[in-house]
Amino acid sequence: MAKLTGGQALARSLKTHGVDTIFGLPGVQLDWFFDGLYDLQQKGEIKIYHTRHEQATTYMADGYARTTGKPGVAVMVPGPGLLNGMAGLSTAYSCSSPVLSISGQIRSNLIGKGRGELHEIPYQLEMMKSVTKWASRAMKPDEVPGMVHEAFKQMLSGHVRPVHIEVPPDVLQAEAEMDLFSMPEIERVKPDPDKIEKAAEALGKAERPIIYVGGGILRAEAWDELKDLAEMLEAPVIMSANGKGSISARHHLGHSMLSGFDLTPKSDAVLVVGTRFVQPANSDWGPGEGQTVIQMDIDEEEIGRNYKPDVGVVSDAKVGLAALAERTAKHNRSRESRKDELEALKAQQEDLLFEIQPQASYAQAIREVLPEDGIVVNESTQVGYFSAVGFPVYHPRTFIGSGYQGTLGYGFATALGAQVGNPDKKVVSINGDGGFYYNVQELSTMAKFNNNLIAIVFNDGAYGNVKRIQQQSFNGRTIASDLYNPEVAKTAEAFGVQGIKAEGPDGLKNAMEEAMKSDAPTLIEVPVGEMPGMWHLVRRGQRT
Repeated sequence: MAKLTGGQALARSLKTHGVDTIFGLPGVQLDWFFDGLYDLQQKGEIKIYHTRHEQATTYMADGYARTTGKPGVAVMVPGPGLLNGMAGLSTAYSCSSPVLSISGQIRSNLIGKGRGELHEIPYQLEMMKSVTKWASRAMKPDEVPGMVHEAFKQMLSGHVRPVHIEVPPDVLQAEAEMDLFSMPEIERVKPDPDKIEKAAEALGKAERPIIYVGGGILRAEAWDELKDLAEMLEAPVIMSANGKGSISARHHLGHSMLSGFDLTPKSDAVLVVGTRFVQPANSDWGPGEGQTVIQMDIDEEEIGRNYKPDVGVVSDAKVGLAALAERTAKHNRSRESRKDELEALKAQQEDLLFEIQPQASYAQAIREVLPEDGIVVNESTQVGYFSAVGFPVYHPRTFIGSGYQGTLGYGFATALGAQVGNPDKKVVSINGDGGFYYNVQELSTMAKFNNNLIAIVFNDGAYGNVKRIQQQSFNGRTIASDLYNPEVAKTAEAFGVQGIKAEGPDGLKNAMEEAMKSDAPTLIEVPVGEMPGMWHLVRRGQRT
């Protein structure tokens, strides 16, 4: 046992749980924690990336977590600091990302008294339960190590999601004798053998099976097991935006959601793994009579949430798919290759997508320059909406979106975190001018830490999607959707970041090549006009 302050216990407990990177902002309630981090940072054991706004701490932690598979850690002061960080936590929650949120509190003896202490808000811990899987508070210094240990256990077991812990400042300062804990053993959830057998028999006997996957494949690192099963069944794999990269877009079985419109009605067995299955379940082309639906998810509550399956399997995707492939092989029928059929379908979709201009040409320019293992972080902007469906992804964990939160402004800061976690890969951030200016101040963070991200800002001087909807739905009347921006590239230069202005897809391609050669923090501004929507393609047959 060692005598430690609560702040030292918190800092050292993070280290014993494998944390070497923290995204955070200091403040008076956290002084004793940051003092506990000082020696660890001096020794190079933990690096702290301090941002200019708390929102960026949680976004960076999320980008780091989803591209590395390791927990991301965000630290902020209580009250307004924590409220600032909640948008990032809500995004991480919707995308099942392992983010540990750490905050301070007011003094322990004043919690709930409503005396107006600095940063005091009522029910802070209860508030955090709306954007995390689990939340807890340590009221004594010797409670800190066990709380951290439990936080990692809760975060990484079962349905992976963010968790939150908080420690009052007097507890961070107080000393006590205590032991530290190391990372808990996390057991993968194993499937019921009888249900695997039932699912395997249905898939093995099917003539035209199909597989739907989402982010659960990437979280479980189940891409090899998925590929093995898909190839055995000659089953096309329909990937949600969160599941892009689960199987390479170059593989004839790797498909975007667009393929679901054509393939699902013709399939006799549908396997759903690690996805909420919202769009197919709520479309007139989704599964129906005569089709066997099998759903596999690590979270029992997700089974049947959007569509009641014939067979529901609660399991970790990696373990479950391996077991399913083993049993399916014993039932599997002979099938002809569907390569010609599926590649023809892909070609047809590429023609449809290429009509969405200029988005298709801008996405193509990015793909031609970005290495195959490069990472794209998407945004709520026109090129981003296109990329969620039309951008080819070849490797797991190389395409990041905001899930069902659709969090405008998350992308730039999230991409900074992805670049921190992947220093040997190139990360590209796709932004509109509306979303980018939510976190424009993090250009300072980009410059300070020499984060060699390539951030692209498509500048149309508007909240473009909102403006187009207003024009189409309200007889051309628009309100509160036009923006005034400074020159974006010059803004980057003012922060010490390389700023490039590029005209058109060819100009973007040239600017990206220049940024790749310089390998320096770079922002590329691309002036654009109004762009057409693509919802007529992606929402075909959707029931309201």
